[in-house]
Amino acid sequence: MVQAFKTTQDRSITTLPILESDEAFDGLEEIFEQIAVGLYSLASMLVGEGEESMRLVEDAIASAKVSPCANPLEARASCQRTLGIAALAMLAERDAASLTPPEGLAPASVCIEEDDLASAGISNEELEEMISGQERDHVREWLASLPTWMRTVFVLRSVAGFTAAETTKLLQKHGGPKAAGWSAEVVREVYRQGLCSLASQVLRNRD
Repeated sequence: MVQAFKTTQDRSITTLPILESDEAFDGLEEIFEQIAVGLYSLASMLVGEGEESMRLVEDAIASAKVSPCANPLEARASCQRTLGIAALAMLAERDAASLTPPEGLAPASVCIEEDDLASAGISNEELEEMISGQERDHVREWLASLPTWMRTVFVLRSVAGFTAAETTKLLQKHGGPKAAGWSAEVVREVYRQGLCSLASQVLRNRD
């Protein structure tokens, strides 16, 4: 027997064996339910909604070794890293040049000095609400308007929660040969500019 886990769109994510202990299964089911929903959101922002995102989520969850007593945050982080690696490879396969680091990127000449959400006047909770709430379509449209390299950096940093150093390593190792030139400094500046763009988007929507 198997149990299917679903996204918020009621799409099947993956299957896992039923455990002997109902209590253990309930714990594992809840963990995977939470992880699967977040992973699909992350995948769709990186590669677009549809079957490719579904496949990324399935592969990420299938590769994760999560026990009923696992720390959900650690389980999610493991799945996010696996999904991020696969998404970068997919983007590089689509267009090898799409993850090329920008050259001659001028520093953002606005009030945002640090490369974190708080500098843009947005909390993690607000971002989560923007991604999944009433502003979801606006955020998706905004993300779609960004070049692939900026969208990828922004999503890996703000949604997946990777640091500049972690994002740099992921791009260098899994973004294809054109992505080898990324540095933590460039990642931080690209993220700052993404935050500037998001802050402007938020202000326009609130007017």
